[in-house]
Parts: sequence; C-alpha cells; structure tokens
Amino acid sequence: MRLDILKALNTERVARRAAVVVTHQESGEQRLVTQDKVAADSLRDLLEAHLRSGKSGMEDTAEGKVFLTVHVPPTKLIAIGAVHISQALAPIAALLGYDVTIVDPRTAFASPERFPGVKVIAEWPDTALPPLGVDRYTAFVALTHDPKVDDPALLHALERGCFYIGALGSRKTHGRRLERLKGQGASDEALARIHAPIGLPIGAISPPEIAVAIMGEITSRLRLTPEGKR
Repeated sequence: MRLDILKALNTERVARRAAVVVTHQESGEQRLVTQDKVAADSLRDLLEAHLRSGKSGMEDTAEGKVFLTVHVPPTKLIAIGAVHISQALAPIAALLGYDVTIVDPRTAFASPERFPGVKVIAEWPDTALPPLGVDRYTAFVALTHDPKVDDPALLHALERGCFYIGALGSRKTHGRRLERLKGQGASDEALARIHAPIGLPIGAISPPEIAVAIMGEITSRLRLTPEGKR
C-alpha cells in the first residue's frame, strides 16, 4: 500500500470513519475511497454494499477486476438502563462484536455484579454519554421507562447520528415521549428515526426474547440499509 494511502487511511480510522481501498488487479493501481466520497465514486453501489456487509472481496466491474478492502469502525452498543433486558442484551451484543456500555444513574441496578465483564457507568446520561464518543457506528437503546433518564439520552443519540436508536415502550408511551422530545427542540424528521416499540415484531415477551428482537432489528439496520454504514 502506498504511504500516502496508508496515512490517509489511518486518519479515517482515528476519526472512526469508514473507508475502502480499491485495488485494480491488473495494474496494481490503488485508490482510497473515504466515506464522504462513496456517493460520487464510479463503483458507488458496490462500495455501499461492501460497507453494509463490512466484508472485503473481489468484484468484476467496468474498470476490470478490483479488490475492495473494507475498513469499518468497530460498532458500539450503548444501553440506557441496567434492567433485565440489558442483562440479556449485553452478552448477545458482545457475541456479535459490539463494544457494550450500560448507563444508569441508579447504583442499585448499575453494578458490576449484575453485568460481569461489561462496562457499566452509574451516572446520569448528561455526564456519562459525552466521553463515550457516540457516533454513526453506535446502536443506542433506551430501556428505563423513566423520562428523566431516557429523554436526555435519546436527544444525545439523535444529535450524534447513531445508525440505530430504539426505545422501550408501547405506542401510547412513545407518543407521549415524542411530544416531550419535540418540546425540547427535536424535529419530526429526527424523531422518526427512533424505533418504538423497540425490536422486531416477533411476539417477544421475556427479557431474553426482547433482547433477541432488539439485536435482530439492530442487525437489520446495520446490514440492510444504506443508513447503517454512512
């Protein structure tokens, strides 16, 4: 790899931005396509597909055979609420490669004993979230049912452009939530990004089932939509 490409790629990695190195197999010529340049690239559709899958691979194109080396930042999962659903969700997400963090100001719930091997922050979202680097490669779920905890966390997630934002609660509960968030300045367009009721509609009842439904919806958002890998 050329030194200039390597330096540029490292810059993108540090900034947690996706990029693809395109290598022409016949000539050996390489170019780096950063995330902000994908839409204008001649291989746009292929690049977007590989970014969604997170996988590198060979492709036949109008430019000849090319190898696409995909560099995607590691995904994060931030769960607001150290509840039973989070206890089931954390190990599933970790198994799928997510860096998991649980945030809950209630110290009786947010304890290492309840979440072995998981980063737990017993602080209010206003304090806990800014240092975590929430970004477009973060899945964000609000699970406390407490507006004092969930609402400021959801506003932070919306501002940071998370690829998935979900909130626990019925449609009626979510309707009231939307009114509160709109009253705090959130736009209708932004609020439409919140998945609620949270998770795929699989009839989940128990906390582990709800956790499976949530991770299924997160995975679908990550892998099957362009917004998952922006």
